[in-house]
Amino acid sequence: MARKKRPLLQSVEIESIAAEGKALAHIDGKVLFVPQAIPGDIVDVQVSRIRRGYMEGYVTRLITPSPHRIEPFCSHHGKCGGCKWQALPYPMQLQYKQQQVVDQLVRIGNLDLPEVSPILGSEKTVEYRNKLEFTFSNRRWIFTEEDPELLSDKERCGLGFHISGMFDKVLNITHCHLQREPSNALRLFVRDYALNNDLSFFDLREQRGFLRTLIVRTTSTGEEMVIVVFGKDAFDGADPGATIKRNALLDALWQAFPELNSLYYVINPKGNDTINDLDCILYKGEDAIYEDMEGLRFKIGPKSFFQTNSGQAYRLYSVVREYVRDAISRTPDGHKPVIYDLYTGTGTIALFLSSLASKVIGIEYVLEAIEDAKLNAKINSIENASFFAGDMKDILNAEFISQNGAPDIVVLDPPRAGIHPDVAKVLLEASPRDIIYVSCNPATQARDLAVLSQRYKITAVQPLDMFPHTHHLENVVSLTEITQSQ
Repeated sequence: MARKKRPLLQSVEIESIAAEGKALAHIDGKVLFVPQAIPGDIVDVQVSRIRRGYMEGYVTRLITPSPHRIEPFCSHHGKCGGCKWQALPYPMQLQYKQQQVVDQLVRIGNLDLPEVSPILGSEKTVEYRNKLEFTFSNRRWIFTEEDPELLSDKERCGLGFHISGMFDKVLNITHCHLQREPSNALRLFVRDYALNNDLSFFDLREQRGFLRTLIVRTTSTGEEMVIVVFGKDAFDGADPGATIKRNALLDALWQAFPELNSLYYVINPKGNDTINDLDCILYKGEDAIYEDMEGLRFKIGPKSFFQTNSGQAYRLYSVVREYVRDAISRTPDGHKPVIYDLYTGTGTIALFLSSLASKVIGIEYVLEAIEDAKLNAKINSIENASFFAGDMKDILNAEFISQNGAPDIVVLDPPRAGIHPDVAKVLLEASPRDIIYVSCNPATQARDLAVLSQRYKITAVQPLDMFPHTHHLENVVSLTEITQSQ
């Protein structure tokens, strides 16, 4: 049976932006989602998917640009999967992110909200990331104006970002605006060195190749770390000369960029790109770089988690601290509380709050992160913080609370999936006076808040933009036990 042809919709006026960042229009009572368009555009749209309540499509022709549309600053816009909102003025980006928070909390959580505070925009809208990961591929994205038959094997290689929705295609990046220099110079140097010295780029289908990924980390203090991740072809068993080739590349990189503080390499033979379960081998320089934040120093190793927008991370933690101070001001005796920091990562929030607490307890699933948290506490001479590694739903139970003290205040900063129902249950049983919930996903946050609302009232909501030119954001919600707030 022939597949039914999808319609081409003509002269569609884009109305708004939907929760996941796609543009939105209505056609015959049905919602249409379209990427790479902004409100006010009039476009022709090729429908690619039809479902009962909505359609999806892509722009085939921009008929009349929106009066709000601005020229994207990046030459890769529209091809690269990142920074999709470049054509949308930054104040409008913030407006739609603010609306996203309100819509998600009300529509999904059916929550009773106070007035939501105006979103805190990022002071830097370019070069704001402190970490980028680039992928090597022997099958880069080929543009329509290129003839694949005329491309040599070397010309088919690329180092950059994955094309959206295509695991085996990588866009060769010439200049990325997300991270300060020498990020671009580093990437281009490694790419050119590899091509000039016949080092194979990774084959994402066959899962083989010498060079796999390149990670660049920077700090606001000017320190820099590079992690070169090699594929299984870089094992000495696969190639007797692998060590010589690896060392030659790493030596050349270290010599070309004397400002580097730290150079690591990893050999990854797995079917995915994560390095958290692999050995990171220090090749040159210091074992870590350091971020400073209001007098606190945070050690960042090759596997460390740290908010990727350092400037906004400070504002985020400052919001959390203000909510904690407000909670303390409402206690009858004003004593220093016991604070639990759940999903603590490397302990940044816990240590940031330690001066306000009698005791801070941090819990995190990743063991390496907890080791970093303990070290960060030692570096900063903080003695009232304790950190524990384990699955949150397993470690946070009545026995743990009995041993470590009942929390007065709980700070949550879970991954995008939100908190496990067992964690919500323990929180309700532990009954802290205040909960501060930090989330990068207002949809799952709304779901969790609906559960917590049986005992808690939302007293404040503060969105923050951590990722300009994308639909992603952070949202901080302060909750107070109903008996306390009445």
